[in-house]
Amino acid sequence: MSSVSLFPDWHDLVRWSGPGPQPAIMVDEPGLRVLVAGLEPGAAIPVHPGPPAVYHVLEGVGQVTIDGEQSEVSAGMTVVVADGATRGFEARTRLAFLGVRLGGAG
Repeated sequence: MSSVSLFPDWHDLVRWSGPGPQPAIMVDEPGLRVLVAGLEPGAAIPVHPGPPAVYHVLEGVGQVTIDGEQSEVSAGMTVVVADGATRGFEARTRLAFLGVRLGGAG
């Protein structure tokens, strides 16, 4: 990876999808994955375990489920998830987020 990657506008990267996300991968290196994903209203990412991650909501309103606990999320909010914790999203409105995953690539 270059020492600098600039992405002037996340709107140019996001791909809005129906039932599930079609993430735009910004970085996919061993130990680090960065993506932007968009969900249409009612679309979801099923609850699943994963490595440590940070999600920053760029646009919209939805619900995040972390280890069975549900919370409303909206633009500007950041969610930090511990290693091994289960996580999932459901969009109430059009929802876009930046995801940063630490650990194995892919």
